[in-house]
Amino acid sequence: MSTLTLRIPDSKYERLKSYAKSKEISLNKLFDEFATIALIQFDAKTRFDAMREKGNKGRGLELLDK
Repeated sequence: MSTLTLRIPDSKYERLKSYAKSKEISLNKLFDEFATIALIQFDAKTRFDAMREKGNKGRGLELLDK
């Protein structure tokens, strides 16, 4: 497991701390959730881009017309 140091304004830190408390989780768990969401979005975009490169533009437009 790795350690990450993040520098953010105190006001943002306090708001994030309140958010984590409202979800009844630690700040560490909150940032782990944020990282998971970011990686899911990155993976989806990567897959989409790869499929776009392999795809047939004409066929894609035909499907959209249906």
